[in-house]
Amino acid sequence: MTVEATDPAPRSRKRIGRRCALPCRWSSATDAAMDAKSISLEDFDEPPEEMVRAVDEGLEAHNHGAAPLGDVRPLAAIARDGHGRVVGGAVGRTWGQCCELLQLWVSEEHRRLGLASALVARFERRAAARGCSVYYLTTLSYQAPEFYRTLGYSSIAQISGYPNGIVKHLMSKVVRQGADDA
Repeated sequence: MTVEATDPAPRSRKRIGRRCALPCRWSSATDAAMDAKSISLEDFDEPPEEMVRAVDEGLEAHNHGAAPLGDVRPLAAIARDGHGRVVGGAVGRTWGQCCELLQLWVSEEHRRLGLASALVARFERRAAARGCSVYYLTTLSYQAPEFYRTLGYSSIAQISGYPNGIVKHLMSKVVRQGADDA
């Protein structure tokens, strides 16, 4: 199969690799730089690890050149039982005034005891001490959107189309600097 790179301007089509389902648009600078004989496009259901790593490293290099990503700092609040075993945690990162909660988990036997709320509160207090006032996360409809609403988060975007009617929620809350809410 071939990809046909098309431009809205009336020019000849160039064959690149596999055919796109949607029109591909290349600028004239891209057309000049891209030699159809030296570029191939591939797709994989299970991409080779070295290719994924090359994309990750390329994107990371670009991002570090464009933004102060060295300022991104990890953050976690962890719960342990009397034997020192981790039974829950809130894990995320801060960057500037923003705090992202990436994971919240409480072991099955420790749920419904207020531990998740305590972990998020501790996580947010630590982020506030770093100057954060914008908090955000994603959660799926079978996970905890209602729980996060009780903590003051609002769903600002929803993505549907997952199997079984599952919806992904992007949720956030903004807390005034110096407020005791976080």
